[in-house]
Amino acid sequence: MTTPRGFRDRADDGLLTLLGEVPELVRNLVMAEIEAAKAWIRRTSKDAGIGSGWIVGALFLLFWSIPLLLAFIIIGLSSWMPVWVASLIVLVVLLLGAALMGFLGYRRWKKVVGRENPVQAIVKDVEIVRDEL
Repeated sequence: MTTPRGFRDRADDGLLTLLGEVPELVRNLVMAEIEAAKAWIRRTSKDAGIGSGWIVGALFLLFWSIPLLLAFIIIGLSSWMPVWVASLIVLVVLLLGAALMGFLGYRRWKKVVGRENPVQAIVKDVEIVRDEL
C-alpha cells in the first residue's frame, strides 16, 4: 500500500526489514546532503563572483576619482597661495596619512601573526594527550 505522496506504508514491516534498509537510507541521506552542499556552493560562488565584479567596478571608479579630488583641493588652495605650496601641502598630508595607515596595519598584522592557529592548538592538545597516555 502506498500513501498519497507515493511513499510505501512501513507500518507492517518487521524490525529486521527496517534495520536492513538503514544503510541505504543513510547513504541516500548523505548523497542528498552532498548534492545540497554542491548546489549551495554553486549558488554562493555565482553570487560572490557577480558581487565581486560590481565591487571591482566601484573600486575602479573610485580609484580614478581620487586624482580629481586631489586636483580640486590643490586648485582650491592655490587661490590663497602659490600652486607649488598647495601641491606640497597636499602631498605631505597624503604621506602622513599613508604612514599612519601603514603603522596601524602593521600593528594589526602583528596581532594576527602572534595568535595561535586552531590547527596548532589541536596539535598541541594531541601531544598533551599522547604524553599522558
